[in-house]
Amino acid sequence: MSRTGSILVSVKAYENAYAERWVRGVREECLSKVIPIGQGMLQRVLREYGAHFHHERNHEGVGNVLIMPRASCEHREGPVIRRPRLGGLLNYYERAAA
Repeated sequence: MSRTGSILVSVKAYENAYAERWVRGVREECLSKVIPIGQGMLQRVLREYGAHFHHERNHEGVGNVLIMPRASCEHREGPVIRRPRLGGLLNYYERAAA
């Protein structure tokens, strides 16, 4: 018997850990506090969380730094401001430009 159209995917244990961590983060930090009404709202929540995860959230596994820091993260002086996401569900703190 042969199967046609099958795709064999090689998944290594460490690759699955990254996906599981992201899914766990979405569930704990977003979806446990938000009830998406429709596909559009779910996509917006996931898009906002993805931006927060990659650009604004510190990661312990990479030296407690941002994965993809923005250019505005270089300010060392000035008042600290809060930037809310998803109505304040997720927050990011940074220094305002002096």
